[in-house]
Amino acid sequence: MVELKTDTSIDAMYEAGQVVGRALTAVRKAADVGVSLLELDEVAHEVLREAGATSPFLGYRPSFAPTPFPAVLCASVNDAIVHGVPTRYRLRDGDLVSMDFGAELGGWVGDSALSFTVGTPREADLRLIEAAERALDAGIAAAVVGNRIGDIAHAIGTVCRSAGYGIPDGFGGHGIGRRMHEDPGVPNEGRPGRGMKLRHGMVLAIEPMVIGGGTDGYHADLDGWTLRTNDGSRAAHAEHTVAITDAGPRVLTARAD
Repeated sequence: MVELKTDTSIDAMYEAGQVVGRALTAVRKAADVGVSLLELDEVAHEVLREAGATSPFLGYRPSFAPTPFPAVLCASVNDAIVHGVPTRYRLRDGDLVSMDFGAELGGWVGDSALSFTVGTPREADLRLIEAAERALDAGIAAAVVGNRIGDIAHAIGTVCRSAGYGIPDGFGGHGIGRRMHEDPGVPNEGRPGRGMKLRHGMVLAIEPMVIGGGTDGYHADLDGWTLRTNDGSRAAHAEHTVAITDAGPRVLTARAD
């Protein structure tokens, strides 16, 4: 069931979203050659502590997961698409990093992700990241009252496919509010004019994921969490929490950077 949020609730979700934005900004600034993923997780954790917020990621255990998630930050590097578990791995020159982060504040949740390169970038990686961001922008632009979920999915998929990239099947965005994952699901590919009609008060986490090799295949890593591309190609991920309003889409996790 989809819960429509009041304007007051959306304002409260914006406050949670700003904690998310600050954390991702801090993580991106701290990410450098030689810095470990666990150290970046601690940077994000410190932002939560300073804000008096908690993590919807830490201890989360969906049905597919063998263990509860052990961190506040998802850190996916190179061929990892999403759900990367922070480890002692130290970033290397040229790594492509995707960071996904959530915060719960005052009973409301925000969720966002960004991708970036460390050190000397590869041109192919920059194009991949740019496509993920363009797909996110297209999905947000389609998130207007009167449109349907399929319009968002179609907008995202069109950008990714036209650039020659793959889209991991079965993964996409979701409703969000009191809980991190709520109805409805928001696919990253679909047909326009199909699915649930968008209404004022719906809040969605819109999150394109793109695979550089052009295939859609992926597999779970040995940790049971990290999804990796089957062909070893690199992947990028972009996400914002977005409220559907009569005045247009409102991005609740916008970053100052």
